[in-house]
Amino acid sequence: MKLAGIAALAAMAALFAPVSAGAQDAAAPVAVQATAPDAALVDAVTDAANVEVGAYTPMAPTKGKGMPTDPRSDEPGAMAKSLTFQDQYTDNGEYALGMHDYILLPVITVISLFVLGLLLYVIVRFNRGANPVASKTTHNTMIEVVWTIVPVIILVVIAVPSITLLARQYETPPADAVTIKATGYQWYWGYTYPDHGEIEVISNMLPDEEAVRRGEPAQLAVDNRMVVPAGVPLRIQTTATDVIHAFAVPSLWFKMDAVPGRLNEKLLTIKEPGVYYGQCSELCGSRHAYMPIAIEALPADEFAAWVQSQGGSMPGAEETPAAEPEQVALLTAR
Repeated sequence: MKLAGIAALAAMAALFAPVSAGAQDAAAPVAVQATAPDAALVDAVTDAANVEVGAYTPMAPTKGKGMPTDPRSDEPGAMAKSLTFQDQYTDNGEYALGMHDYILLPVITVISLFVLGLLLYVIVRFNRGANPVASKTTHNTMIEVVWTIVPVIILVVIAVPSITLLARQYETPPADAVTIKATGYQWYWGYTYPDHGEIEVISNMLPDEEAVRRGEPAQLAVDNRMVVPAGVPLRIQTTATDVIHAFAVPSLWFKMDAVPGRLNEKLLTIKEPGVYYGQCSELCGSRHAYMPIAIEALPADEFAAWVQSQGGSMPGAEETPAAEPEQVALLTAR
């Protein structure tokens, strides 16, 4: 009986509570003797009410960064830059570029000059006019030993950094890497973010006029970029829905096939913010040349703003509803 009586009293209180609240709202303000509020609770509610989500603004590209160079431009060193790879913005890219510039290129240059010089020497020294009677020498043990041992040494010198680079490129992404799935379609790219509320972005090439108006390279700019955080490991997964495509960004030293029915995976860490351009590098049909890739690497806070602008959420973030001003007033009056 006691429990029934308590329940009845609670029901009556709930029934009349809205009426009382309405009467208070309609009445003139009345001075209230407030006790000292809980400062920590007030601060928490006030902060929750005043939090403003940063607005996302697409990053403007930096000329010459993450894009092909034009040897005809007035940019200093444009011709020299066009003779080698693009500047690299990943650790693997810097390693590979150093291997190319300081090992492969010198070795190739020395061998080419040596062979050219040897051919010119033979033409001048052993032509018919200088040697009416041809030499009948058929074997030279020393020469045969040298031209066997020296190429072996050269191949070993090249093999050590090459195998090291291969091993680095197959490094497994860590468990906390940000996962982004790139899907190739005929003929555009789609990007999915399973860690951020299954955001999906469809990326198509911009018309040349629009790209130039935005200050981006023609036939490489897109309407919706693949946006990623800079400086953190990324787990890039590729697949396709129709034919084989290839996801390739030269300035990031990244290339991976997108095969229908198969999910390929590779680690990518972009060292600094920027906009980096690439293209599908597999002959995938008549509009193969119209599948550009634009990756926008942002600082962590700007990436979080982009995620929220797309209706997604950051991993581990709990949505806290903003407190109403009346709730803050009631808390300060308690």
